[in-house]
Amino acid sequence: MDQKIIGANLRRIRESRNLSQSQVAELSGISRLTYRNIENGTSIPKVSTLQNIAVGMGIKLQDLFVPIRTLRKVRFRASKKMNSRDSILSEVARWLDDFAYLEEILNDRKNYQLGDLAKELSSIPSGNDKAKYAARRARKALNLNEREPIRDIAGLLECYGIKIYPLSLVSNGFFGLSVSEEDGGPAIIVNVWERISVERWIFSAVHELGHLLLHLDTYNIEEGAEVKDQENEADIFASYFLMPEETFQSEWAETYGLPFVDRVLKVKRIFQVSYKTVLYRLSQTMGNPIWGKFQSAYRLRTGRTLSITDEPGALPPNKFQQSPEVLRSHEPDSLSPSHFIEDRLSRLVRNAIEKEAITMSRGAEILGLNLPAMRDRVSSWV
Repeated sequence: MDQKIIGANLRRIRESRNLSQSQVAELSGISRLTYRNIENGTSIPKVSTLQNIAVGMGIKLQDLFVPIRTLRKVRFRASKKMNSRDSILSEVARWLDDFAYLEEILNDRKNYQLGDLAKELSSIPSGNDKAKYAARRARKALNLNEREPIRDIAGLLECYGIKIYPLSLVSNGFFGLSVSEEDGGPAIIVNVWERISVERWIFSAVHELGHLLLHLDTYNIEEGAEVKDQENEADIFASYFLMPEETFQSEWAETYGLPFVDRVLKVKRIFQVSYKTVLYRLSQTMGNPIWGKFQSAYRLRTGRTLSITDEPGALPPNKFQQSPEVLRSHEPDSLSPSHFIEDRLSRLVRNAIEKEAITMSRGAEILGLNLPAMRDRVSSWV
């Protein structure tokens, strides 16, 4: 009995169901301390105890003994230590394996179409100019014209062979990670926690695309610290990918007669980016004082100062009460979560269920749904 495997599976399944250790312990009829020690791998559980936990969580006993593949070619950097790092990587590995399994049984694989571009870019010296060039080349490779805003980044990347995983993690410091093609990817994982704006989800996805194209030689699970120059290059890539220079300058010039705050907010709406992305671009030509100027102008207009997580002009949540889409971001004319939805895995699951290649309960497990939610989804298919 491998205690580490059991513990890792318990934590992954518990977190995927948004349950606390106390809740699982109560469902299983055991003490919180007993459950915590099992999940942490510090005690050897009885089979009967594991059976109670499996029943309480609505899973099969054997689910607790399935080994989790260790990812190696991953770029998972953070500015500070994350206690949930191993758990996240285990969940991503399981997701990638499920994805590959469905692709195989349905003979429905998507070839990665940006590999040659990554090789081309590897011969160019690092720097800001390389990041800008990479953004132009990537848009061309994805058949985007210069004036075309990104309306569906998840669908766009999936179409060209990049797997997208929206992962909700309560953290203001973790926005995303990526996995190389060698390790079951290429894949981009984005933190879609409701307190992070949809615009930030989109930026994070493109930021990770920048790493896949610019820094493929740095994909190593052993490396956990951020490298400032590489993060800056990925930011520049994302900025120029989402807002091509010529089009950005044209749109900015069109707003010339508007007050500064209105200019920034109008341009951000056009490109579906955060106001910070617009200011970041402006700062490259106007200097860092542009940030203070915006804060001052906003404070003069509203009487308040923006915090690090604020987005000006937010729509109130009650605007969406009658809609199945829930407002999750504090943005003017805010994007809804439907602007960042991966759909390829959901399509593979539906095809597999309809062809009786997998059961409905297996489909629910792959999609991270409970069985009633899966039944509701199946009944809604048209």
